[in-house]
Amino acid sequence: MLDVVIVGAGPTGLWLAGELRLGGATVTVLEARQERDVNSKALTIHPRTIELFDCRGVVEPFLAEGIRIPNGHFGGLPDRLDFAVLDTPHPFTLALPQVRTEELLEQRAAELGATIRRGRPVTGLVERGVELAGGEVVAARYVVGCDGTRSTVRTAAGIDFPGTDATTWGWLGDVVLDDPPARGFTSATGIDGGLMVVPLPGGVHRIVGGDPATNRPEWPGELTLDELRATVKAIAGTDFGMRDPRWLSRFGNATRQATTYRAGHVLLAGDAAHMHFPTGGVGMNVGIQDAHNLGWKLAAVATGSADEALLDSYHTERHPVGAALLAHTRAQTALMTAFTPEGQALRALLSGLIASAPDMSRELAERLSGLDVAYATGRRVPDQRLPDGETLFTRLRGGGHVQTPAGLVRPDGHLA
Repeated sequence: MLDVVIVGAGPTGLWLAGELRLGGATVTVLEARQERDVNSKALTIHPRTIELFDCRGVVEPFLAEGIRIPNGHFGGLPDRLDFAVLDTPHPFTLALPQVRTEELLEQRAAELGATIRRGRPVTGLVERGVELAGGEVVAARYVVGCDGTRSTVRTAAGIDFPGTDATTWGWLGDVVLDDPPARGFTSATGIDGGLMVVPLPGGVHRIVGGDPATNRPEWPGELTLDELRATVKAIAGTDFGMRDPRWLSRFGNATRQATTYRAGHVLLAGDAAHMHFPTGGVGMNVGIQDAHNLGWKLAAVATGSADEALLDSYHTERHPVGAALLAHTRAQTALMTAFTPEGQALRALLSGLIASAPDMSRELAERLSGLDVAYATGRRVPDQRLPDGETLFTRLRGGGHVQTPAGLVRPDGHLA
């Protein structure tokens, strides 16, 4: 019998698999899709997630391939949040398509000894493990649902997922631009809508935004290139010479959170535990950070080095983070869809306040970056030089506790 079976081979499930193997637990990841999805809304890797990769010694490929963006935004306001003020060796976000993030995380999980099985849809839970389509049972002491907002694991475990349905829709296009913005990244907003243009590796740009026509609960239909071109031109005054779409998509602001992240031997992480409008690109990051919190705890319990009560702290610590995520994205959604003159006045007022209040700007940057998260035991510990000359992040690569002048640091980088 396996120690853990993970359902879902997205970034959350793959990072969790690596963390479990680092802690000595046996683990198999089951993925319904035979092939990896090359299209995904997830694009942005935030500073705290980059730190986690650094703490495990796998950050270099991400730094080499991702496009560095030295700031972020709150609700698409024009005054950007400067990440240079953050206490981190990685004061920037990385623009990297999720498909590449998954490839890198799967490589790490496999090298550590995790098994990844694709084309294996899970249909339900058994007393200890899961059942696959066709009747095969994969036995495991613990099951973790990392299988997205429509999670089979969550449903089978009877965990409620309350929240609100979509009331507005955003759109995105990964396209080639013959006349891209001169500085790479740009944004525009007004009563005709709002958008952001972000460069991607490989000469492609992502254009993402919303407009009054899609600011309603009814599904607006599939997005076409002609519609995207016309909408972008109305907002920005140009379509940037867009052509050759790689991917066109819409997404809504349905917002939900699981009532519990643990039900006995079943646990949830990532989109299976929380869903929201993808404002600021935080979703994938919070999922990976869920996995980082859960991984060392579940490995310790599964291998017999910790009492099972430790698993209760996963919900205690991460459920409030998910609730804050929902509140944060809802607030940003209200700003990003404020296409009336009154809404634009509110945006201008808040933008001016942020620009004139460094403390406010820094706090929003810390929230967006994931560096503000604190548990009852304490906040994350920034990288530092230890008395023996080694850095904290380097010492954490073994996945164990580390003694520092500030106190004992847990494997996830928080004070014990």
